[in-house]
Amino acid sequence: MSFSYCNSLTTYSRLATREVRVGNLIIGGNHPIRIQSMTTTDTMNTLATVEQSIRMIEAGCELVRITAPSITEAQNLAVIKKELRGRGYDTPLVADIHFTPNAAEAAARIVEKVRINPGNYADKKKFQVMEYTDSAYNEELDRIRGKFLPLIKICKEYGTAMRIGTNHGSLSDRIMSRYGDTPLGMVESAFEFLRIAEEEGYHDIVLSMKASNPQVMVQAYRLLVNKMLLRKQSGESDIIYPLHLGVTEAGDGEDGRIKSAIGIGTLLEDGLGDTVRVSLTEDPELELPVARTLVNRYGTDRKVSKIASIKNPPVHPFEYNKRLAQPVGNIGAHQVPVVVMDFSNEKEITPETLIAAGYRYDVTTDKWNIGDMAADYIFVGNTPVNFPLPGTLGFIENYAIWKEQSAQDGVFALFTAEEFLSFEKKSAQLKFVTIHIDDLSDQLIDLLREDPFAVLVLTTQHFNGMMEQRRVFFELLQERITNPVIIHRSFHGLSPDELTLYAATDLGALLLDGLGDGVWLHAPAYLSNTINRLCFGILQGTRQRISKTEYISCPSCGRTLFDLQETTAAIRARTHHLKGVKIAIMGCIVNGPGEMADADYGYVGSGIGKITLYKGKEIVKRSVNAEVAVDELISLIKENGDWVDVNESLVVSP
Repeated sequence: MSFSYCNSLTTYSRLATREVRVGNLIIGGNHPIRIQSMTTTDTMNTLATVEQSIRMIEAGCELVRITAPSITEAQNLAVIKKELRGRGYDTPLVADIHFTPNAAEAAARIVEKVRINPGNYADKKKFQVMEYTDSAYNEELDRIRGKFLPLIKICKEYGTAMRIGTNHGSLSDRIMSRYGDTPLGMVESAFEFLRIAEEEGYHDIVLSMKASNPQVMVQAYRLLVNKMLLRKQSGESDIIYPLHLGVTEAGDGEDGRIKSAIGIGTLLEDGLGDTVRVSLTEDPELELPVARTLVNRYGTDRKVSKIASIKNPPVHPFEYNKRLAQPVGNIGAHQVPVVVMDFSNEKEITPETLIAAGYRYDVTTDKWNIGDMAADYIFVGNTPVNFPLPGTLGFIENYAIWKEQSAQDGVFALFTAEEFLSFEKKSAQLKFVTIHIDDLSDQLIDLLREDPFAVLVLTTQHFNGMMEQRRVFFELLQERITNPVIIHRSFHGLSPDELTLYAATDLGALLLDGLGDGVWLHAPAYLSNTINRLCFGILQGTRQRISKTEYISCPSCGRTLFDLQETTAAIRARTHHLKGVKIAIMGCIVNGPGEMADADYGYVGSGIGKITLYKGKEIVKRSVNAEVAVDELISLIKENGDWVDVNESLVVSP
């Protein structure tokens, strides 16, 4: 298989896609990356939906998506549209459809775009595994054609655009039976419908491959683009359809922003994406500044300062393969990535300093409490340390200071590349070496082969820093250098959202491809505990190091059957200490058993004031009263042995 999925891995170049008109807006081609969001109101509440839509538009929303779970809501879109137009707002509207072709057909006559989910447009998910012969599979496709053709004809007649939006967790039983729960299955799910549309000469289509796991999401989009490029090369079709980017059920707050940036930002870095929706469990108008911050980073200035290209990249873009590094202490090999905290700007390193690195000192026991988000190393630069160190914490000093002191356990030197090359006293001891792309030389490569105890700290000052660092990783892979590599990034002059989103993009894009044995983030304008939390959040979002509970929380919409934000906060308050447990909180059955994908537990609205609880994808309790549903969820977690008391989640160490 060809691994091509973008124009370049080392130079920013946006993929040229087909232009698709959505009302007065054009998506794709050379047009700006559009941002959008979705209302959370009841679609039948016209006034509330109109007013929320206006708040979204005034926050920068360029397409407003509204759920239409039945034909009644679809018909009310005409009333909503008339009211918006009467108030002077001509922003295109998108109808969101699940399970109901008749609603899609009604909406396509009213709004400018219709979103369908190929996993449930013509199928009811029963979680059944079946063996399909080619003949039986083709019969299923004929059945889909019969349900899908009326919508295509209406869209052609009314000039309505369409998004074929695959969701990882709601693949049809047919796709699951043949392809499994895979990125390839997601792509094939979309192509079942895309081929039917193309045969009818309908091409006003936008495609999406959403998942709550950024790694799955990124791989699916890359496979999708690869498939379109292969069709173009073979002469089958020259159309590259525009892409709608999004991470489903990202959650809220910092975690939601981190997860969204890891997925969306990674693809934007490679020039993929024509419209973006950041899905947060917050009011929809709060999603738009986040999306705009992500998108604004990719302007014409991204095309300057080119980085040398590389032939035959040694990384497989469609599946995760960790770059295996030799173990050096607790770094490399199959160990989780380490976190390095930077205290080099501090005037003095004291025990209080370590609190920001995730440590707590218990004066009653004279021991350090080491939490799940305690840094593995701290960099002190030239600042002296004059107190006993926690046993699990490593201190890194600049080589000039380190060499003047007698050897101390747990204290390690940081060399520049030049210092490392001239260092004569080689030792079988962990050492750190800062390198930049310009430091790569035959002499350095040879020395790294001779010194298995050197850990590289890969830094960059390039505007396209992620691409430059990726280029260095490629070089190391081709030269078969197996020293561990810590990814170092330094950010200055950024707002809190910019820091979160840019760091998550730049570190996450490398980690998703298995590149990196640790992270080191330097942002001197921010509190150290903020940086520490961000580093661990990025590792969690890339599934590289699990240090806390993960929440898969949908952003709410008009189908939601309870107060999603309030309930998410209540569940988080009681379960935030359950390291590694994944809890899905879904507003309705559409975003329930399918889209929560790989969650350990599910809390799903199933009726007014009623909740259904899941263990994995299995229903455990139906129609639980909402007043007691959180308590019942806690009981379910306890019954399955995944509960720990808060004070048991800390490890006490001298």
